[in-house]
Amino acid sequence: MKYILVTGGSRGIGRAVCVRLARIGLPVLINFKSNADAARETLSQVEAAGGRGELFPFDVADQEAVDAAIDKWEAEHPEDYISILVNNAGIRDDNVLFMMSDEQWKNVLDTTLNGFFYLTRRLLKHMMPRRRGGRIINISSLSGVKGLPGQVNYSAAKAGLIGATKALAQEAAPRGVTVNAVAPGFIETDMTAGLPKEELVKMIPAGRFGTPEEVAAAVAFLASDEASYITGEVININGGLYT
Repeated sequence: MKYILVTGGSRGIGRAVCVRLARIGLPVLINFKSNADAARETLSQVEAAGGRGELFPFDVADQEAVDAAIDKWEAEHPEDYISILVNNAGIRDDNVLFMMSDEQWKNVLDTTLNGFFYLTRRLLKHMMPRRRGGRIINISSLSGVKGLPGQVNYSAAKAGLIGATKALAQEAAPRGVTVNAVAPGFIETDMTAGLPKEELVKMIPAGRFGTPEEVAAAVAFLASDEASYITGEVININGGLYT
């Protein structure tokens, strides 16, 4: 049986993606690092939507934890494999560069960029052989497309994810694996809760923040059979803020 894995699936965009992808009919593995209560709420919403899910706790930034979690899951599911991977896990720790600490730089890149590397490398071992095929969808950001002040670390991580998407798409296409990214702008989540919304909305041609469900809809399309000839693309979801 095929499975879906969504990293950082306990809240925000990750939660909306889990719920939306559950409609495909495949079980969803809901990854989280520490907030088990929020992850259980995601699982409840997946089940309420008629889907199936499992909690899958590990830190994507920890290579040993990634390998141990996948090894254990594969041992328990010898006939199954993860065919859809959504690399959504990411953190923000904003500061102007000249005041940014080593930890602020390292932690943001470790979660977004190294997390992508550790997990995607591991799962490709089962997606690519025998042309099983698969879908890899990376959640980038407006910050990675155009850069945002105070987010040099976050912009670097998300821009790196875009470059990795385009390169990996070329490596994986001959084996039936597509690799795409979505780059949300300002979306109504707890990560944007502290931003000056009234001022930012004035900059957005659509006149509002987006919703996690709108991002999830694009992810679901890229995960579908209808998107089998689309790879190496970055879909901007930003209300016209940057085109």
